Amino acid sequence: MNVLISDHSLIIRLTAFFAIFLTMAVWETLAPRRTVRTSKPRRWLTNLSITAIDSLVARILLLIPGLGLALTAQFQGWGLLNRLDLPLWATGLFSILILDFTIYLQHFLFHKVPLFWFLHGFHHTDLDIDVTTGTRFHPLEIAISLVIKAGTILLMGISGWAFLLFEILLNGTSLFNHGNVRVSPGVDRVLRLFLVTPDMHRVHHSVIIRERDSNFGFNLPWWDRLFGTYRDQPEKGHTEMVIGLANFRNPRDITLPKLLLLPFTAGRML
Repeated sequence: MNVLISDHSLIIRLTAFFAIFLTMAVWETLAPRRTVRTSKPRRWLTNLSITAIDSLVARILLLIPGLGLALTAQFQGWGLLNRLDLPLWATGLFSILILDFTIYLQHFLFHKVPLFWFLHGFHHTDLDIDVTTGTRFHPLEIAISLVIKAGTILLMGISGWAFLLFEILLNGTSLFNHGNVRVSPGVDRVLRLFLVTPDMHRVHHSVIIRERDSNFGFNLPWWDRLFGTYRDQPEKGHTEMVIGLANFRNPRDITLPKLLLLPFTAGRML
């Protein structure tokens, strides 16, 4: 099983990514939640170019790929879960919960620690929010996130198959919850009991700081509810709320070269 995971992980992840991406892109076209206020072709070119760069960082620049590390930890018996005699389903469940909480905590800290905020604020400069926003992260943030995941894998003994499943879930839910898609209020209320929905996460992209500092979850909504960072709805409603940062409002100032240099050139990110 581990050999199959290692050999086919890229194909599995790419297939899942493109299937979810295309589904969300079609859904956004047929049933958009908000009117797009900036040039969609320009935004998509920028965001997908960033996605390509991030993929290179994750694949080439990082010395210890997460999946390979997870398989090694599993083979060597490193980490807490590899020392416990748990059934396969329990190992997978705990692995996903641990990784998801780690991403929640990382996201929270990237908002609260100024040094990290200069990297993560890059994600919030998007003036609209749609499926491509879910892949818009600074390459340095991607690298730091992979290092954090590597530490979690070693400490907790995350298995290779569980790590791959979590990465597929994380990528898929990021595309989903950034989607500019209409979901009926009744369906949304049920979904957000166990999944971060587009309406729930959109609040997090508000220009209002107290709304931006809420709803940090990507997969599971439970951490926000448990730690008091959950906010149900934006004050101005989803169609009227302003997306982005207060001092980055000109699309001409948010081009790809300027964005990549943003953590080093921005005076303040509000």
